[in-house]
Amino acid sequence: MSNSIASAASTAGISRAERKVILASSLGTVFEWYDFFLYGALAAIIGKQFFSGVNETTAFIFALMTFAAGFVVRPFGALVFGRLGDMVGRKYTFLATIVIMGLSTFLVGMLPGYATLGIAAPLILVSLRMLQGLAIGGEYGGAAIYVAEHAPDHKRGGYTSWIQVTAGAGLLLSLLVILACRKLTGDAFNEWGWRLPFLLSIFLLAISTWIRLSMQESPAFLKMKAEGKHSKAPISEAFGNWANLKVVLISLFGFNGGQAVTFYCAQFYSLFFLTQILKVDPQTANLMLIASLILTTPLFLYFGHLSDRIGRKPVLVAGLALGLALTFPAFSWLTDYANPDVASAQSRAPVTVVADPASCHFQFDPIGKAKLNTPCDQAKALLAKSGVPYQQKAAPAGVTEVHIGATVQQGFDKKALQDALKTAGYPDKADPAKINHAMVILVLVLLSVISALTYGPLAAMMVELFPTRIRYTSMSLPYHLGNGWIGGLMPTVAFSLVVYTGDILYGLWYPIVVYAVSLVVSLLFLKETFRNDIHGH
Repeated sequence: MSNSIASAASTAGISRAERKVILASSLGTVFEWYDFFLYGALAAIIGKQFFSGVNETTAFIFALMTFAAGFVVRPFGALVFGRLGDMVGRKYTFLATIVIMGLSTFLVGMLPGYATLGIAAPLILVSLRMLQGLAIGGEYGGAAIYVAEHAPDHKRGGYTSWIQVTAGAGLLLSLLVILACRKLTGDAFNEWGWRLPFLLSIFLLAISTWIRLSMQESPAFLKMKAEGKHSKAPISEAFGNWANLKVVLISLFGFNGGQAVTFYCAQFYSLFFLTQILKVDPQTANLMLIASLILTTPLFLYFGHLSDRIGRKPVLVAGLALGLALTFPAFSWLTDYANPDVASAQSRAPVTVVADPASCHFQFDPIGKAKLNTPCDQAKALLAKSGVPYQQKAAPAGVTEVHIGATVQQGFDKKALQDALKTAGYPDKADPAKINHAMVILVLVLLSVISALTYGPLAAMMVELFPTRIRYTSMSLPYHLGNGWIGGLMPTVAFSLVVYTGDILYGLWYPIVVYAVSLVVSLLFLKETFRNDIHGH
């Protein structure tokens, strides 16, 4: 991977010194995203390993919440490491982040599961995820700033787009390693083989640390510090000054939130949707996502370069507008092409749960104490687990019926309901022979193109928005609030909404609302930045 990055950089007319800066920043960040994305790709297995004390639906939602925990703490990491980066320097700050990230990931691979440690296992897991989140909170700002402050003024979008590629490249690397470990361990993967990708991160940590130690401090920071103009209180300067705080808020609500949701729609929620809702075999889903990433990763570089020519704002706005217009159709197409039996069965024999609302509870039991044993609860749990879309209608007390087309099941009889669903054509899993692989990949490519439009020019715009003396702090917080809270919570919130409503597309209202807000704020308040001087203090 390092050779390909260096080779591509060379052909782009980048000098040897500049190529080293990009390679050192990008490669280390690829490894860091690899560590972070392993958990997302293995959330279903980790749910069974660490949350076996609760029901299956709750276990998976809990696994997603633990994944999200790493995102929730990212803004705090942004404050801690952003402050250090503005006061101490760029180099050593994001050297520290890679060490924290790598060790935390390695320890996840060593951690015994719920069967061995009981409740301590998920608590320790959440703690390690939070350490990963803190590290990521300082990583992105350091890498983006380091590259931008070395780049020629008219090529910042193209240079920093290499940092943007690292997220997709890290995900791609994690998926490839997972596939290799699945092949190596076979049926044992779900028991212990899933640990291998986490344990292998110790080698990536060693390589990344060596690379980062060879880097030099940013010239812009050295110049500012030599002149005595570096900030002694970057947090208060960044957020206590309305002029700068206003820009922080515009960047958060104008494009960071929307960009984050495009990325997690394309790279994570699409995978959850295929495997957990449409019941596509995980290995098949991973291969299709890998194919889409290979096809679209160069577009992150292209759109970063394009923003150097026509500006950052038009490229970002185009991505937000396409996300708003195409998210619902894209996931509807995934349903049609990945599991057509679900779409045809739903059209032919729609499922409706008719029950007393008081007997139907939210299918989420955080402490494993709720009974969730009413006929309505049991029917909804079975439908959700089976990936069957359904609607709900109120009925008088004591009534529970499951309507499957013209068939009506009174109360809850597990075998009778399963037989009725099978007769109606609802599959237990996606039929491999009926998956239109080419069209699924094409839809995933479409989602990834939308992500590339918003993510490609993002780093350059964030660097250009803020002055050098408080740049690390100012740009890190809105980025990680957007990507950590707004984007990172998307899979958890969206999947919970699906389980709650029975509508497999209902969770998409979350990204749609975010896109709409980001698009309006960007159009009204976001100013173009690609000609800004980033070397002022």
